[in-house]
Order: sequence, then C-alpha cells, then structure tokens
Amino acid sequence: MFEFTRRRSRWVLGVFAVLAVVLGALGATLFERVEGGGYTDPGSESSRALEVLREEFGQAPPNLLLLVETESSVEDPESTAAATALVANLQERDGVTEVMSYWTTHLPALRSVDGKQGLIVASVLGSEREIDERVTAISEELTGEQGSLQVRAGGFAMLMHETVEQSKTDIAKGEAIAFPLTLIALMFVFGGLVAASLPLLVAIGTVVTTMGALWLLALFTPLSVTATNVATLLGLGLAIDYSLLIVNRYRDELTEGRTPAGAVATTLRTAGRTVAFSALTVAVALAGLLFFPLLAIRSMGFAGIVVAALAALVSLTVLPAALLLIGTRIDKGQLGWWFLRAPRPAPGEGAWHKLATAVMRKPISIGLAVTALLLLLGAPFLGVKLGFPDERTLPASMNSRQVAELVARDFGESDQHTLVAVLPESAYSAAGLDTIARAMSDLDDVRRVDTATGSYAQGGLLVEPTAVNARFRVEKAVYLSIVPTTGDSDALASLVEQVRAVRTPSELLVGGVAAANADSVAAIENELPWALGFVVLMMLIVLFALTGSVVLPVLAVILSALSLTATFGALVWIFQDGHLSGVLGFTVTGELSATVPVMLFAAAFGLAMDYQVFLLSRIREEYDRTGKNETAVALGLERVGRIVTAAAILISLVFLGFLASDITFMKAFGIGLPLAVIVDATLVRGFLLPAAMKVLGDANWYAPEFLHRLHDRWGLDDSGAVRSSKRAVVVRDPLAARPEEIVVVDPLARAEAARAEAARAEAERGEDGARENSRAQESISASTGSRETSD
Repeated sequence: MFEFTRRRSRWVLGVFAVLAVVLGALGATLFERVEGGGYTDPGSESSRALEVLREEFGQAPPNLLLLVETESSVEDPESTAAATALVANLQERDGVTEVMSYWTTHLPALRSVDGKQGLIVASVLGSEREIDERVTAISEELTGEQGSLQVRAGGFAMLMHETVEQSKTDIAKGEAIAFPLTLIALMFVFGGLVAASLPLLVAIGTVVTTMGALWLLALFTPLSVTATNVATLLGLGLAIDYSLLIVNRYRDELTEGRTPAGAVATTLRTAGRTVAFSALTVAVALAGLLFFPLLAIRSMGFAGIVVAALAALVSLTVLPAALLLIGTRIDKGQLGWWFLRAPRPAPGEGAWHKLATAVMRKPISIGLAVTALLLLLGAPFLGVKLGFPDERTLPASMNSRQVAELVARDFGESDQHTLVAVLPESAYSAAGLDTIARAMSDLDDVRRVDTATGSYAQGGLLVEPTAVNARFRVEKAVYLSIVPTTGDSDALASLVEQVRAVRTPSELLVGGVAAANADSVAAIENELPWALGFVVLMMLIVLFALTGSVVLPVLAVILSALSLTATFGALVWIFQDGHLSGVLGFTVTGELSATVPVMLFAAAFGLAMDYQVFLLSRIREEYDRTGKNETAVALGLERVGRIVTAAAILISLVFLGFLASDITFMKAFGIGLPLAVIVDATLVRGFLLPAAMKVLGDANWYAPEFLHRLHDRWGLDDSGAVRSSKRAVVVRDPLAARPEEIVVVDPLARAEAARAEAARAEAERGEDGARENSRAQESISASTGSRETSD
C-alpha cells in the first residue's frame, strides 16, 4: 500500500477529494433518512399489539395532540367554529385517523379545568419517516394563530420530530466548540500550524465521508438519529487520535535523519499498524451493539463501525500521501514552544517511568487503594433506575414539552398514557369481553376502560356502548383502551404487568408507551449477556494476537471495565439524582435512559482498549528486548506516556462537544466519555496496570505451548519485529530500525541474532544483499548445526 501511495500521492489526494465531495453531498441530506425514535423492540409484545391495531383496525394509539387556547372559553361560538374547522382539516388528511376533540365529543378529559383550553387528539399512521412528514406538515399549517385560537402541537410524534430537529442544531454547536478547541490543543501538542492542521483536516474528511457512508447504509437498513451524533463526534475524536500518532511518529523519523519517503514507510510499519489494530478494537466493541433489537442502539453500532474503519483508512492512506507532499515542511509555522517536541529525558528519567517505578515498589497496597477508589466512585450506579426519554429530555422551548407540561398542569384528566389490550384471535363474546373489561377497570391506577361493550370504571359498567364503541371490534379481533390515573413511570410499569396478568380466553397483547418502555428494558437486559460475551471474547482474541499472552488480554479487559466504574457512578449521580443539573442545564427525571449505559459502555470500553493497545504493544516490545518484566513496564509507560496523554486530552476535548446538546441523554455522553478516557489514562494506566503487571511478574507473558506456536505463526506485530520461537530476542527490520543494541537472552537464539547482525551490516555497507546474506547464513549454519533457531 505504501508503494502505491508513494508513487501516486497526488492521485490519492485527488480521488479522496472527489469522494469527499460526493459523499458530503449525500451526507448533507442524511437527516431526511434517519428516524427520531428507535427506542422500541420491533419484535416485542407491545410492537405486535400496535401492528394488529394498524392492520386489523386501521388504528393506532394517539400520538398527536393539538392544544387549543381560546381567548375566553372553549364554549364560545367563535372558538367552537374555529376548533371544529381544525378537526375537519385533520380528518381530511391522509394517514390521520381517530380524530377526537372536546368540541366533537364533549369529553371532560379534553377540556382544561378553567375552560379556556381544549384538546384535539389524533393518530398519525405510517412508517416513522411518513409520520414525521405528516407531523411536520400539520405543525407548519395548523399551529400558531388560527383565527381567535392559539394552537400548539405535541404528543409522541411531535416529540420524535423535534428530537431530529434538535439533533441537527446540536451537531452544529458541537462542531463549533470541538474544532477550535482541538486546533488550539493541537498547536500546543505540535507547536506548529502545519502539523496541527493535518489531524484536523483528517478529522473533517473522516466525518464528511462517514456521513455519506451512513446515507448509503440507510438505503439498506433503517437508522436512528443517534447515528449522526456518533458519526460526528466519535469520528472527530478517532481521526484526531490516529492522525496524531501518525504525524508525531513521522516527525520523529525525520528527526532521525530519514527522507520523507523513508519516514512515511517506517511510520506506516510501526504507528500505522497500531492505528489499524486500535481501529479494530473500537469496531469490535461497538459491534456488540448490533445484538440489541432497538434501532437507536443498533444505529450507534453501525455508525461506530463505519467511523472506526474510515478514520483508520483516511489516516493510513490520505494522511501519508499528504505527508509525502509536505515533506520536511511539516514543521513550518513553529511557535517556539510545544509539548511532544520538548527534549526527551534520558531513559529512566521520565515522569511516567518514575511513576511506574514508584507504584511497582508497593504494587499491592497501591493497586487495592486505587481499585477501592474506583469502586467507591461507581457505587451510585447500584441505585440506577432505567427509563426512556420523554419530553423532559428536550429543552423547555420545544412545543412537545410545553404541551405535555400544560396538559399535566391544566387538565384534570388526560389520556396521554393510554394502554391498549388487543385480543387478535378472539371469537367475539359480549359476556366474555364484559368480564375482561370489568377486571381491568378494577386494577390499581386505572381510571377508565373503553371497549366494544361500553366504558368501565372501578369494576363496573360506566357508560353503555354507542356507535362510537364499534371501532373496538372487527370480525376476529377486539381491543380495549385502558386510561390510567397516573403518569408516574413506576406506577405505569406496574400497571402493564397487572394488565398482562389478567386471564383471557385467547392471546392478549398489551401496547402503549409504558408497555413499549417495559419491553425495551427487558430486551436490553436479555441481550446484554450475549453482547458482553461477544465483545469480551473478541477482545481476548485480538489482544492475544498482539501480545502472545493469555494473561495480559484478561488483565486488559478487567482494567478497562474497571475504568468505567467512575463513569457509570457519575451518570447516576448527575443525571438520575440531579446533581449539577443547574450547571449543565437539564431537567431531572429521576431516571437514566436505558440506552445510555449500553451505548456508553461500548464506546468507552472500545476507547479504553484502544489505549491498552498503544501501551501493551510498547511494553511487549520492551519485554522482548530486555526479557525483564518490571523494566519493560516502566520503559513502555515512559515511551508512550506523552503521546497517549496528548491523545486522551484531545479526544476528551472533542467529546465535550456533546455537552452543547440540549437533549439530556446526549449530555450524558459529554460527561461519560471524557471521564472514562481520563480515568483510563491516569488511574488505570498510571497505577493499576503497573501494579498488576508487577504482581503477576513473568506470568504476564504466559501462553500454552500450542498457543505460543500459533502466535509465532499468525500473531500480529505492530513494531516490525521478528521474534524467536522462545521470545528471547527481538531483531528489528534493518531497513526500518534505529541503531539499537540487540539483546540476546536465550543462548539458543544466538544464530538468529547473528543473522540479524549480518543483515544490518549488509544494509549499512550497501553491498549485494543476497550474496552477503548467503555467506552469512553458511557461516552461521556451520557454527551452530542442529541448534540453529528458525526464523
């Protein structure tokens, strides 16, 4: 790949520019293809209930509310005429059914206590995209001033529409914050405008192409609006992280005296392999989200996989092509002070080396203390209460929130939380249906039950059936509408269980928002073990391929999971319990969105493993070079400490862009992801990892013999090293190496070391490689005989 990039660098940049323009144009219309919901399980009982309602009855639970405010009274003739005209307008629209209003039914529940407000309730049918289009048209044409009336639109359909619109605004705000902050931070890291601009340009290219790729993906599978938020900020973070590693290593190679072409080649063989490997760990972690049936979660999984792949691809193709053209001008525009370009201390004198050495003097006490601290910070998560987003997660200026709050405040009764109980294969029996309705109306927190045999309350018949009640029955199916007395989420969840427990002669399907929420939480709980098992297993395989150890992958997974304890504790303490709500600007609901811990775990765990790859690859290299576990840990931390710290700071700054969102559960990512990265980069990497590796000693590198042989044959290597079968010596590629001492630990590896010395001398003299290597091989074979170690 490098040879193609070297020979066709301008061609690579040109093709990418054209591709970015095309995909960018497609991505500009991505919001027209994504859906605002995605928080329900399509295979659940509640979803099946709604499907039967649509297919058999041509109905759906009300998802649109028009709050009509009058100047004097809803009984005023002028107000009545105007409101009746609104009802007629809705009834004539395609996809709008079950239109009811105070003016056409005179139901007390549709009239405010003071008599100045009335409700129009309707069901908007269709796919989520069709519903959104219909709600948009209704909002534009029928809200605001309508004669003597003031009309506002609300309901679940309006909530989903405004969520999509708010996400558009949030992305723009997040980018406006993340880009300048990141550029300033990169200036500190690199100390020059050219070097600092490259990661940012790579990030922009990654985000643009990702949005276009998601547009193409949306042609084949539905996507939720969550995919757009993830694509933007995770794309920025990963692209900057990866390009930071590439640019920094390239500058180091130039400092070593290499030509630009040689520097790029070495960079791709070393840092490039680390980038590819790191992208794989992030993609694996986010692939775990595909196990969940909820579209919002699956969409983040799709977006994360696409982002990780494109961030790595752009960093390993477009960025090297740009570096070849820039050459030694990479340091143009130097400011005179910087971070990564500061003189490096002598080996063993760096701050990270000193910290690791200090920790390894008392590994057990320090490790236990830090572990206890993390568990203490995570303790609030033991009281987590999961729920799903409602109108309170949106800003107070949103119509859907205003309508919901006004209805709750000004109307004595409300049908906002209605449940439906559907009997899809029921031979109609008036007596049997009457028994079921009486039983359901006698449940706790039930105000009224409406069905084909009338309206019921407190176990008795309240109103005899009329022509209106015929809508509850078709030839082979019947349903009941259950109106609760409460909007409390716990009480509604309990009511769903009670309704489902009512004995019926045939299958009973319970639907509605509360039922859908309960089913979605159950779906997450059911699929979570499978998702976690997949992610952990894949991570163990990937890290074994990197380290050749069966111990280190387990340690890395445990430490990465432990690094998330503080994050999950903070989520509950802040967003569920309400601490800092005034500072962060959100409304406390007493619940944590059930999708947030799952999605945050996948993203944060992937990033934590990402940094583990950076660190363990260097520690392994030092262990292979020296054969000393403690030395390898200290030197590994010292060598990568500054670059990983810089990467953690930069990606944290990018993720802070989530805090600009006015949607509460998106703010949770703005707190959770930076906190997870910072904890991993400090407490875990600085204290727990060296403490654990000190306690384990050489057992860190253990693997059964058959796995050892498997790794020698197929294992990955991000350093360009060739290892002996005994893992006793590291011999670098002579064309890519810096002058380093070759340390032979195992006497049986001397033949391999001799071959490497011959190859190195041959490269330095510039003589005929094949002829010299042949003579060296013959000499080695004669002196070592059967004890020669194979390459």
